[in-house]
Amino acid sequence: MLSLRPIRRFCYSAAAAISSTDSPAAVSNRVLNQKPLEEPALAKLKAERDPEKLFNLFKANARNRLVIENRFAFEDTISRLAGARRFDYIEHLLEHQKTLPQGRREGFIIRIIMLYGKAGMTKHAVDTFNDMHMYGCKRTVKSFNAALKVLTETCDLEAIKAFLSEVPEKFDIILDIFSVNIIIKAFCKMSILDKAYLVMIQMERLGIRPDVVTYTTLISAFYKNDRWEISNGLWNLMVLKGCLPNLSTFNVRIQHLVNIRQSWQANEVMLLMERIGISPDEVTYNLVIKGFGQAGYLEMARRVYSALHGKGYKPNVKIYQTMIHCLCKGGEFDLAYTMCKDCMKKSWFLNVDTIHTLLDGLKKNGQLDKAKMIVTLAQRRMPPFSSKQLSIFDSLLSRS
Repeated sequence: MLSLRPIRRFCYSAAAAISSTDSPAAVSNRVLNQKPLEEPALAKLKAERDPEKLFNLFKANARNRLVIENRFAFEDTISRLAGARRFDYIEHLLEHQKTLPQGRREGFIIRIIMLYGKAGMTKHAVDTFNDMHMYGCKRTVKSFNAALKVLTETCDLEAIKAFLSEVPEKFDIILDIFSVNIIIKAFCKMSILDKAYLVMIQMERLGIRPDVVTYTTLISAFYKNDRWEISNGLWNLMVLKGCLPNLSTFNVRIQHLVNIRQSWQANEVMLLMERIGISPDEVTYNLVIKGFGQAGYLEMARRVYSALHGKGYKPNVKIYQTMIHCLCKGGEFDLAYTMCKDCMKKSWFLNVDTIHTLLDGLKKNGQLDKAKMIVTLAQRRMPPFSSKQLSIFDSLLSRS
Protein backbone atom coordinates (compact mmCIF):
# COMPACT_ATOMS: atom_id res chain seq x y z
CA MET A 1 0.00 0.00 0.00
CA LEU A 2 1.32 3.44 -0.84
CA SER A 3 2.27 5.53 2.20
CA LEU A 4 0.26 8.69 2.79
CA ARG A 5 3.17 10.44 4.55
CA PRO A 6 4.71 12.05 1.43
CA ILE A 7 1.27 13.27 0.40
CA ARG A 8 0.66 14.76 3.84
CA ARG A 9 4.09 16.44 3.83
CA PHE A 10 3.40 17.89 0.39
CA CYS A 11 0.00 19.21 1.49
CA TYR A 12 1.51 20.71 4.68
CA SER A 13 4.37 22.38 2.76
CA ALA A 14 2.00 23.80 0.19
CA ALA A 15 -0.24 25.23 2.89
CA ALA A 16 2.72 26.79 4.71
CA ALA A 17 4.08 28.35 1.50
CA ILE A 18 0.80 30.16 0.88
CA SER A 19 0.53 32.03 4.18
CA SER A 20 -2.58 33.86 5.24
CA THR A 21 -0.74 37.19 4.77
CA ASP A 22 -0.23 36.69 1.04
CA SER A 23 -2.49 38.63 -1.27
CA PRO A 24 -4.51 36.74 -3.93
CA ALA A 25 -2.42 38.45 -6.67
CA ALA A 26 0.86 37.29 -5.12
CA VAL A 27 -0.43 33.73 -4.83
CA SER A 28 -1.63 33.81 -8.45
CA ASN A 29 1.75 35.09 -9.73
CA ARG A 30 3.63 32.40 -7.82
CA VAL A 31 1.41 29.62 -9.20
CA LEU A 32 1.71 30.92 -12.77
CA ASN A 33 5.51 31.10 -12.51
CA GLN A 34 5.86 27.47 -11.41
CA LYS A 35 7.41 25.04 -13.94
CA PRO A 36 4.90 22.61 -15.48
CA LEU A 37 5.00 19.11 -14.04
CA GLU A 38 7.02 16.64 -16.12
CA GLU A 39 4.95 14.02 -17.93
CA PRO A 40 4.79 10.83 -15.81
CA ALA A 41 7.11 8.00 -16.85
CA LEU A 42 4.20 5.59 -17.40
CA ALA A 43 2.56 7.97 -19.87
CA LYS A 44 5.85 8.45 -21.70
CA LEU A 45 6.39 4.69 -21.99
CA LYS A 46 2.90 4.17 -23.33
CA ALA A 47 3.28 6.90 -25.96
CA GLU A 48 6.81 6.02 -27.17
CA ARG A 49 6.94 4.09 -30.44
CA ASP A 50 10.63 4.14 -31.31
CA PRO A 51 12.23 0.90 -29.93
CA GLU A 52 15.56 2.53 -29.06
CA LYS A 53 13.93 5.48 -27.28
CA LEU A 54 11.55 3.07 -25.52
CA PHE A 55 14.52 1.00 -24.31
CA ASN A 56 16.39 4.07 -23.04
CA LEU A 57 13.27 5.44 -21.35
CA PHE A 58 12.59 2.17 -19.52
CA LYS A 59 16.27 1.86 -18.60
CA ALA A 60 16.22 5.38 -17.16
CA ASN A 61 13.27 4.35 -14.96
CA ALA A 62 14.62 0.91 -14.07
CA ARG A 63 14.43 1.76 -10.33
CA ASN A 64 11.19 3.70 -10.49
CA ARG A 65 8.76 1.62 -8.43
CA LEU A 66 5.77 3.07 -10.27
CA VAL A 67 7.22 1.60 -13.48
CA ILE A 68 8.69 -1.73 -12.41
CA GLU A 69 5.72 -2.63 -10.20
CA ASN A 70 3.27 -1.83 -13.00
CA ARG A 71 2.52 -5.13 -14.76
CA PHE A 72 0.99 -3.50 -17.83
CA ALA A 73 3.94 -1.13 -18.41
CA PHE A 74 6.37 -4.01 -18.07
CA GLU A 75 4.48 -6.36 -20.42
CA ASP A 76 3.67 -3.66 -22.96
CA THR A 77 7.29 -2.53 -23.19
CA ILE A 78 8.64 -6.08 -23.66
CA SER A 79 5.89 -6.90 -26.17
CA ARG A 80 6.74 -3.90 -28.34
CA LEU A 81 10.47 -4.57 -28.17
CA ALA A 82 9.81 -8.19 -29.17
CA GLY A 83 7.67 -6.96 -32.07
CA ALA A 84 10.65 -4.88 -33.19
CA ARG A 85 12.87 -7.98 -32.72
CA ARG A 86 15.13 -6.10 -30.32
CA PHE A 87 15.86 -9.13 -28.15
CA ASP A 88 19.14 -7.57 -27.06
CA TYR A 89 17.19 -4.73 -25.44
CA ILE A 90 14.83 -7.20 -23.75
CA GLU A 91 17.73 -9.20 -22.30
CA HIS A 92 19.44 -6.05 -21.05
CA LEU A 93 16.30 -4.77 -19.28
CA LEU A 94 15.18 -8.06 -17.75
CA GLU A 95 18.64 -9.14 -16.59
CA HIS A 96 19.01 -5.80 -14.84
CA GLN A 97 15.63 -6.23 -13.15
CA LYS A 98 16.87 -9.43 -11.49
CA THR A 99 19.52 -7.43 -9.58
CA LEU A 100 16.95 -5.14 -7.93
CA PRO A 101 15.58 -5.82 -4.42
CA GLN A 102 12.38 -7.06 -6.09
CA GLY A 103 14.47 -9.88 -7.59
CA ARG A 104 14.30 -11.65 -4.22
CA ARG A 105 10.53 -12.06 -4.62
CA GLU A 106 9.43 -15.21 -6.41
CA GLY A 107 6.42 -13.46 -7.94
CA PHE A 108 8.70 -10.87 -9.52
CA ILE A 109 11.00 -13.54 -11.00
CA ILE A 110 7.96 -15.44 -12.29
CA ARG A 111 6.97 -12.29 -14.17
CA ILE A 112 10.43 -12.14 -15.77
CA ILE A 113 10.21 -15.82 -16.74
CA MET A 114 6.82 -15.26 -18.38
CA LEU A 115 8.01 -12.11 -20.16
CA TYR A 116 10.96 -13.99 -21.62
CA GLY A 117 8.46 -16.63 -22.73
CA LYS A 118 6.18 -14.09 -24.43
CA ALA A 119 9.20 -12.71 -26.27
CA GLY A 120 10.03 -16.22 -27.52
CA MET A 121 13.26 -16.29 -25.49
CA THR A 122 12.70 -19.74 -23.99
CA LYS A 123 16.31 -20.47 -22.99
CA HIS A 124 16.50 -17.17 -21.09
CA ALA A 125 13.26 -18.06 -19.28
CA VAL A 126 14.50 -21.51 -18.21
CA ASP A 127 17.92 -20.12 -17.24
CA THR A 128 16.18 -17.52 -15.07
CA PHE A 129 14.43 -20.31 -13.17
CA ASN A 130 17.64 -22.34 -12.82
CA ASP A 131 19.57 -19.31 -11.50
CA MET A 132 17.00 -18.03 -8.98
CA HIS A 133 19.25 -18.89 -6.01
CA MET A 134 21.82 -16.43 -7.38
CA TYR A 135 19.36 -13.55 -6.75
CA GLY A 136 18.55 -14.80 -3.24
CA CYS A 137 15.10 -15.88 -4.41
CA LYS A 138 13.42 -19.02 -3.06
CA ARG A 139 12.32 -21.49 -5.71
CA THR A 140 8.92 -23.26 -5.38
CA VAL A 141 6.55 -25.19 -7.62
CA LYS A 142 5.04 -21.84 -8.71
CA SER A 143 8.19 -20.71 -10.49
CA PHE A 144 8.69 -24.27 -11.75
CA ASN A 145 5.24 -24.14 -13.33
CA ALA A 146 6.03 -20.79 -14.95
CA ALA A 147 9.19 -22.19 -16.57
CA LEU A 148 7.34 -25.37 -17.56
CA LYS A 149 4.56 -23.37 -19.20
CA VAL A 150 7.05 -21.34 -21.23
CA LEU A 151 8.87 -24.52 -22.27
CA THR A 152 5.66 -26.29 -23.36
CA GLU A 153 4.85 -23.43 -25.72
CA THR A 154 7.79 -24.61 -27.87
CA CYS A 155 6.17 -28.05 -28.39
CA ASP A 156 9.69 -29.50 -28.06
CA LEU A 157 8.82 -32.89 -26.60
CA GLU A 158 12.41 -33.91 -25.81
CA ALA A 159 13.13 -30.63 -24.00
CA ILE A 160 9.93 -30.98 -21.98
CA LYS A 161 10.80 -34.58 -21.03
CA ALA A 162 14.32 -33.58 -19.98
CA PHE A 163 13.00 -30.70 -17.85
CA LEU A 164 10.48 -32.95 -16.10
CA SER A 165 12.95 -35.74 -15.46
CA GLU A 166 15.83 -33.60 -14.18
CA VAL A 167 14.58 -30.37 -12.61
CA PRO A 168 12.09 -31.51 -9.91
CA GLU A 169 14.66 -33.83 -8.32
CA LYS A 170 17.49 -31.30 -8.67
CA PHE A 171 15.61 -28.54 -6.85
CA ASP A 172 13.39 -30.72 -4.63
CA ILE A 173 10.19 -29.58 -6.40
CA ILE A 174 6.98 -31.53 -5.86
CA LEU A 175 4.60 -31.21 -8.81
CA ASP A 176 1.02 -30.06 -8.17
CA ILE A 177 -2.22 -30.17 -10.15
CA PHE A 178 -1.22 -27.01 -12.04
CA SER A 179 1.94 -28.76 -13.24
CA VAL A 180 -0.12 -31.73 -14.42
CA ASN A 181 -2.59 -29.51 -16.27
CA ILE A 182 0.23 -27.63 -18.04
CA ILE A 183 1.75 -30.93 -19.22
CA ILE A 184 -1.60 -32.38 -20.33
CA LYS A 185 -2.52 -29.22 -22.23
CA ALA A 186 0.85 -29.28 -24.01
CA PHE A 187 0.51 -32.94 -25.01
CA CYS A 188 -3.04 -32.32 -26.25
CA LYS A 189 -1.76 -29.39 -28.31
CA MET A 190 0.84 -31.72 -29.83
CA SER A 191 -1.92 -34.31 -30.53
CA ILE A 192 -0.29 -36.99 -28.38
CA LEU A 193 -3.54 -37.65 -26.56
CA ASP A 194 -2.78 -41.13 -25.24
CA LYS A 195 0.33 -39.77 -23.53
CA ALA A 196 -1.72 -36.88 -22.10
CA TYR A 197 -4.23 -39.36 -20.66
CA LEU A 198 -1.42 -41.48 -19.17
CA VAL A 199 -0.02 -38.39 -17.43
CA MET A 200 -3.35 -37.97 -15.64
CA ILE A 201 -3.38 -41.64 -14.59
CA GLN A 202 0.25 -41.59 -13.39
CA MET A 203 -0.21 -38.37 -11.42
CA GLU A 204 -3.34 -39.71 -9.78
CA ARG A 205 -1.34 -42.72 -8.57
CA LEU A 206 1.12 -40.28 -7.02
CA GLY A 207 -1.70 -38.57 -5.11
CA ILE A 208 -2.44 -35.65 -7.42
CA ARG A 209 -6.17 -35.73 -8.00
CA PRO A 210 -7.36 -34.50 -11.44
CA ASP A 211 -9.60 -31.42 -11.32
CA VAL A 212 -12.24 -30.10 -13.72
CA VAL A 213 -9.55 -28.37 -15.81
CA THR A 214 -7.76 -31.70 -16.32
CA TYR A 215 -10.90 -33.47 -17.50
CA THR A 216 -12.13 -30.57 -19.62
CA THR A 217 -8.79 -30.29 -21.43
CA LEU A 218 -8.78 -34.01 -22.25
CA ILE A 219 -12.47 -34.15 -23.20
CA SER A 220 -12.04 -31.22 -25.58
CA ALA A 221 -8.93 -32.72 -27.20
CA PHE A 222 -10.50 -36.14 -27.77
CA TYR A 223 -13.64 -34.52 -29.23
CA LYS A 224 -11.53 -32.45 -31.64
CA ASN A 225 -9.79 -35.62 -32.79
CA ASP A 226 -13.10 -37.45 -33.42
CA ARG A 227 -12.58 -39.82 -30.50
CA TRP A 228 -15.90 -38.97 -28.92
CA GLU A 229 -16.28 -42.33 -27.18
CA ILE A 230 -13.23 -41.56 -25.01
CA SER A 231 -14.51 -38.04 -24.31
CA ASN A 232 -17.85 -39.41 -23.18
CA GLY A 233 -16.03 -41.98 -21.03
CA LEU A 234 -13.94 -39.25 -19.43
CA TRP A 235 -17.13 -37.26 -18.72
CA ASN A 236 -18.63 -40.27 -16.92
CA LEU A 237 -15.38 -40.93 -15.04
CA MET A 238 -15.21 -37.29 -13.93
CA VAL A 239 -18.75 -37.37 -12.49
CA LEU A 240 -18.18 -40.81 -10.93
CA LYS A 241 -15.15 -39.48 -9.05
CA GLY A 242 -17.11 -36.51 -7.72
CA CYS A 243 -15.58 -33.86 -9.98
CA LEU A 244 -18.52 -31.90 -11.37
CA PRO A 245 -18.36 -30.33 -14.87
CA ASN A 246 -18.32 -26.54 -15.01
CA LEU A 247 -19.42 -24.02 -17.64
CA SER A 248 -16.35 -24.65 -19.83
CA THR A 249 -16.89 -28.42 -19.75
CA PHE A 250 -20.52 -28.04 -20.83
CA ASN A 251 -19.55 -25.62 -23.62
CA VAL A 252 -17.02 -28.16 -24.91
CA ARG A 253 -19.73 -30.83 -25.03
CA ILE A 254 -22.21 -28.49 -26.74
CA GLN A 255 -19.55 -27.50 -29.29
CA HIS A 256 -19.07 -31.17 -30.14
CA LEU A 257 -22.82 -31.78 -30.54
CA VAL A 258 -23.13 -28.75 -32.83
CA ASN A 259 -20.17 -29.96 -34.90
CA ILE A 260 -21.83 -33.34 -35.49
CA ARG A 261 -25.17 -31.65 -36.33
CA GLN A 262 -27.03 -32.75 -33.18
CA SER A 263 -28.65 -29.40 -32.46
CA TRP A 264 -31.54 -30.72 -30.35
CA GLN A 265 -29.15 -32.64 -28.09
CA ALA A 266 -27.05 -29.47 -27.75
CA ASN A 267 -30.15 -27.58 -26.64
CA GLU A 268 -30.99 -30.34 -24.14
CA VAL A 269 -27.51 -30.06 -22.62
CA MET A 270 -28.02 -26.30 -22.24
CA LEU A 271 -31.34 -26.93 -20.46
CA LEU A 272 -29.61 -29.48 -18.22
CA MET A 273 -27.08 -26.84 -17.25
CA GLU A 274 -29.84 -24.54 -16.07
CA ARG A 275 -31.51 -27.32 -14.08
CA ILE A 276 -28.34 -28.07 -12.11
CA GLY A 277 -27.59 -24.40 -11.45
CA ILE A 278 -24.95 -23.60 -14.10
CA SER A 279 -25.94 -20.50 -16.07
CA PRO A 280 -25.21 -20.64 -19.82
CA ASP A 281 -23.09 -17.75 -21.10
CA GLU A 282 -22.86 -15.98 -24.46
CA VAL A 283 -20.68 -18.81 -25.82
CA THR A 284 -23.33 -21.38 -24.93
CA TYR A 285 -26.15 -19.42 -26.56
CA ASN A 286 -24.07 -18.71 -29.65
CA LEU A 287 -23.29 -22.41 -30.11
CA VAL A 288 -26.93 -23.51 -29.74
CA ILE A 289 -28.14 -20.76 -32.12
CA LYS A 290 -25.50 -21.88 -34.60
CA GLY A 291 -26.59 -25.50 -34.23
CA PHE A 292 -30.24 -24.77 -34.98
CA GLY A 293 -29.26 -22.46 -37.83
CA GLN A 294 -27.09 -25.11 -39.46
CA ALA A 295 -29.90 -27.66 -39.17
CA GLY A 296 -32.45 -25.28 -40.71
CA TYR A 297 -34.51 -24.78 -37.54
CA LEU A 298 -34.67 -20.99 -37.84
CA GLU A 299 -37.60 -20.60 -35.46
CA MET A 300 -35.69 -22.45 -32.72
CA ALA A 301 -32.64 -20.25 -33.34
CA ARG A 302 -34.86 -17.20 -32.87
CA ARG A 303 -36.30 -18.63 -29.64
CA VAL A 304 -32.84 -19.21 -28.20
CA TYR A 305 -31.88 -15.67 -29.24
CA SER A 306 -34.95 -14.33 -27.39
CA ALA A 307 -34.12 -16.48 -24.34
CA LEU A 308 -30.69 -14.86 -24.29
CA HIS A 309 -32.31 -11.46 -23.73
CA GLY A 310 -34.71 -12.94 -21.18
CA LYS A 311 -31.76 -14.09 -19.08
CA GLY A 312 -30.33 -10.57 -19.00
CA TYR A 313 -27.55 -11.09 -21.54
CA LYS A 314 -26.87 -8.79 -24.45
CA PRO A 315 -25.75 -10.25 -27.78
CA ASN A 316 -22.08 -9.82 -28.63
CA VAL A 317 -20.61 -9.59 -32.12
CA LYS A 318 -20.33 -13.38 -32.47
CA ILE A 319 -24.01 -13.87 -31.66
CA TYR A 320 -24.96 -11.13 -34.12
CA GLN A 321 -22.79 -12.83 -36.75
CA THR A 322 -24.38 -16.23 -36.13
CA MET A 323 -27.96 -14.96 -35.98
CA ILE A 324 -27.69 -12.75 -39.09
CA HIS A 325 -26.12 -15.62 -41.02
CA CYS A 326 -29.06 -17.85 -39.98
CA LEU A 327 -31.63 -15.21 -40.98
CA CYS A 328 -30.02 -14.73 -44.39
CA LYS A 329 -29.95 -18.49 -44.89
CA GLY A 330 -33.67 -18.58 -44.07
CA GLY A 331 -34.49 -15.68 -46.38
CA GLU A 332 -35.50 -13.27 -43.58
CA PHE A 333 -33.55 -10.31 -44.92
CA ASP A 334 -35.65 -7.57 -43.25
CA LEU A 335 -34.81 -8.77 -39.74
CA ALA A 336 -31.24 -9.52 -40.82
CA TYR A 337 -30.93 -5.91 -42.05
CA THR A 338 -32.25 -4.49 -38.77
CA MET A 339 -29.86 -6.60 -36.71
CA CYS A 340 -26.91 -5.86 -39.01
CA LYS A 341 -27.54 -2.12 -38.79
CA ASP A 342 -27.77 -2.32 -34.99
CA CYS A 343 -24.56 -4.35 -34.87
CA MET A 344 -22.59 -1.98 -37.11
CA LYS A 345 -23.75 1.08 -35.19
CA LYS A 346 -22.01 -0.49 -32.17
CA SER A 347 -18.82 -0.64 -34.28
CA TRP A 348 -19.14 -4.42 -34.54
CA PHE A 349 -18.78 -5.71 -38.08
CA LEU A 350 -19.74 -9.02 -39.64
CA ASN A 351 -17.47 -11.02 -41.91
CA VAL A 352 -17.41 -10.15 -45.61
CA ASP A 353 -19.30 -13.27 -46.73
CA THR A 354 -22.28 -12.57 -44.46
CA ILE A 355 -22.45 -8.91 -45.53
CA HIS A 356 -22.29 -10.00 -49.17
CA THR A 357 -25.14 -12.51 -48.64
CA LEU A 358 -27.26 -9.85 -46.93
CA LEU A 359 -26.63 -7.28 -49.67
CA ASP A 360 -27.49 -9.82 -52.36
CA GLY A 361 -30.74 -10.73 -50.60
CA LEU A 362 -31.80 -7.11 -50.06
CA LYS A 363 -31.09 -6.28 -53.70
CA LYS A 364 -33.10 -9.24 -54.98
CA ASN A 365 -35.99 -8.13 -52.77
CA GLY A 366 -35.84 -4.66 -54.31
CA GLN A 367 -34.61 -3.07 -51.09
CA LEU A 368 -31.69 -1.20 -52.64
CA ASP A 369 -31.86 1.68 -50.13
CA LYS A 370 -31.33 -0.72 -47.24
CA ALA A 371 -28.44 -2.36 -49.07
CA LYS A 372 -26.82 1.05 -49.64
CA MET A 373 -27.21 1.84 -45.92
CA ILE A 374 -25.28 -1.34 -45.03
CA VAL A 375 -22.49 -0.39 -47.46
CA THR A 376 -22.35 3.13 -45.98
CA LEU A 377 -21.96 1.68 -42.48
CA ALA A 378 -19.36 -0.80 -43.72
CA GLN A 379 -17.32 2.11 -45.10
CA ARG A 380 -17.01 3.52 -41.57
CA ARG A 381 -15.31 0.41 -40.18
CA MET A 382 -12.10 1.02 -38.23
CA PRO A 383 -9.74 -0.48 -39.19
CA PRO A 384 -11.38 -0.26 -42.61
CA PHE A 385 -12.32 -3.10 -44.91
CA SER A 386 -9.82 -3.43 -47.73
CA SER A 387 -10.48 -1.48 -50.94
CA LYS A 388 -10.99 -4.82 -52.70
CA GLN A 389 -13.69 -5.86 -50.22
CA LEU A 390 -15.49 -2.51 -50.47
CA SER A 391 -15.35 -2.65 -54.27
CA ILE A 392 -17.05 -6.07 -54.13
CA PHE A 393 -19.92 -4.53 -52.12
CA ASP A 394 -20.21 -1.60 -54.58
CA SER A 395 -20.11 -3.81 -57.66
CA LEU A 396 -22.86 -6.00 -56.23
CA LEU A 397 -25.16 -3.00 -55.88
CA SER A 398 -24.31 -1.56 -59.29
CA ARG A 399 -24.84 -4.85 -61.08
CA SER A 400 -28.15 -4.94 -62.96
